[in-house]
Amino acid sequence: MENIESISLRISDLRRQIERAAKLYYDNDAPDISDFEYDAMFEELRQLEAKYPELDDPSSPTHKVGGHASEKFEKVTHPVKMGSLSDVFSEDELSAFVQKATDTLLENGVPAEDIVYSVEPKIDGLSVSLTYERGTLTLGATRGDGTVGENVTENIRTIAGIPHQLPEPLDLCVRGEVYMPREVFYELNQAKEDAGEKTFANPRNAAAGSLRRLDAAECAAAKLDIFVFNYQTGSLYEDGHAPETHAETIGRIADLGFHAIRIQKLARTPDEVVEAVREIGELRSGLPYDIDGAVVKINVLGQRTILGENPSTPKWAAAFKYPPEQKETKLLAIEVNVGRTGVLTPLALLEPVQLAGTTVSRATLHNIDIIRARDIRIGDTVIVQKAGDIIPEILSSVAAKRDGSETVFRFPEHCPSCGETLIRDKADDEDASVAEGILRCENPACPAQLERRIIHFASRGAMNIDGLGPSLVRLLIDEGLIRDAADLYTLDFEKVAELPRMGKKSAENLKNALETSKSRGPAKLLWALGIRHTGEAASEAVIAKVRSVDALFDAKPEELAEIEDIGEVTSETIAAYFRLPETRTLIDKLKAVGVVMSLPETDAAASDNDDKFAGMTFVLTGTLTTMTRAEATDLIKRHGGKASGSVSKKTTYVVAGEAAGSKLTKATELGVAVISEDDLLKMANG
Repeated sequence: MENIESISLRISDLRRQIERAAKLYYDNDAPDISDFEYDAMFEELRQLEAKYPELDDPSSPTHKVGGHASEKFEKVTHPVKMGSLSDVFSEDELSAFVQKATDTLLENGVPAEDIVYSVEPKIDGLSVSLTYERGTLTLGATRGDGTVGENVTENIRTIAGIPHQLPEPLDLCVRGEVYMPREVFYELNQAKEDAGEKTFANPRNAAAGSLRRLDAAECAAAKLDIFVFNYQTGSLYEDGHAPETHAETIGRIADLGFHAIRIQKLARTPDEVVEAVREIGELRSGLPYDIDGAVVKINVLGQRTILGENPSTPKWAAAFKYPPEQKETKLLAIEVNVGRTGVLTPLALLEPVQLAGTTVSRATLHNIDIIRARDIRIGDTVIVQKAGDIIPEILSSVAAKRDGSETVFRFPEHCPSCGETLIRDKADDEDASVAEGILRCENPACPAQLERRIIHFASRGAMNIDGLGPSLVRLLIDEGLIRDAADLYTLDFEKVAELPRMGKKSAENLKNALETSKSRGPAKLLWALGIRHTGEAASEAVIAKVRSVDALFDAKPEELAEIEDIGEVTSETIAAYFRLPETRTLIDKLKAVGVVMSLPETDAAASDNDDKFAGMTFVLTGTLTTMTRAEATDLIKRHGGKASGSVSKKTTYVVAGEAAGSKLTKATELGVAVISEDDLLKMANG
């Protein structure tokens, strides 16, 4: 008998993961899993909700489309909903979809010879709608949630393949996929890498990020293109003639001056459809743009009405999703990198190979245990794929292709950066085998650790020092201008201006960014220090309790462990870090240059103390916009309330910020009241 509680937990977990992944993909243009993995989770959730309708929820991601309209742009309502397609992941599923659609049409009197399917590439880009009035482009909008999108008309006007004026005075709306050609993507990422900036994960994210630029000139510089694949509403002909087939609409769209989908295959039987999908898949690596699947649609438009729609997807179309691309290449060498916490990580150097739209010459190997388990040797032919279509990894070696020249990799006994003797890491978690293959350099003056610590210190989620990328950090260290993070604030900016690719303007911008970072607050500073096991949420929880970074010099591990969401491992590593004399030196230097070390203690704040929230328990989830979690927790406590880290039936309110996750889902399941950050502030102010 199935355990309904475990199924409910699985559904909640899938919803949380999908919501998180969707926000990263659609709203932040920064995915960390592949489309294939996302679609597989989405399909599992859809099937579970169908099997257990009592566990379905209107707020589930299966009832939504895409992302949300950004506050940066004007919101617009689409004249026709921009829906999504149901996904299939195997040829058997694809054949079943085609057979079911065919059987339904036959049952409704459609002759077998009239049933035709259109098969075309699924472009991996950003979906948009284009509206024309009397032949003039009047609106370009992103899909958003399918109903409401973003008005990006000025940026749309910069894209090749989108006519500003049609050759005929038509009123119509068409839909297409904006993409970045691979060659343009390579050039853009190379320029970013040369400038020490973070590169885009793939062409799709580069296209989405460029289309949503506030400056149309920046969008134009991205050299985006489009494939228009559907007309939404209006008329394609002045005389009102309605096209009968999808193939006719594509031809007409191309005649009007749009860049239309170029590859289209017509098929009749399940076997023919599968073969067409295979043929498009074989073209994948040679195309000048990325595709992540093939779209199968009923070609005759009138037959689509017979098949109808599901609540969120049409029954007359489906998307076949190709699995992550894998390639064979040669493992030339394994180098060892030292991370900011001293952990040594092996990195594979590969014979360059084209994979998922980029040239791959390096791949992560994680630790020595992975190398041993997969029997990976230097000189091996190896199978490589991109985890999440983003991070290259070696799946396995091809032992059958060995010629005897391959060598077993061994970790060095001394740090490759500073020469110190390495130590075997102690198991910090219950799974000792995980730590068995981890070696660490414990030299606090190790140059490699210094570089990565400062890169982390300057990162967006930490001190957010704009313009201080990895290349510049490396250069500042090599030139002897910095020896720790505090030295950033006393830089000689005349010398900085003389560094390669800098100049007076860049040096001045860096100076201003450093000055701004001083007021990021103690929670951000604590996270920026890069203490092992201490993430952003833990840093905020600690500061909310102790109020200042200085207080941690006297904090005992057992006292820190009493803080909600802080375990024994984290409390021990924080206490150990603040026992180091190097930490005292660093904090004193940061304090001397004016970096904020404490939460504000004002008379006004003290006078705000009351019992408005007495007896209430609040749980914070998601990203708050007007205050940090530490400040929100402080606000709740000053008014007599309790801030908890987990949702239960005893929770009074869940305060939901942006990208709220599993805690919001749990609140909905338990019937706990959900309020916004603004609601919390209004309650506090009476």
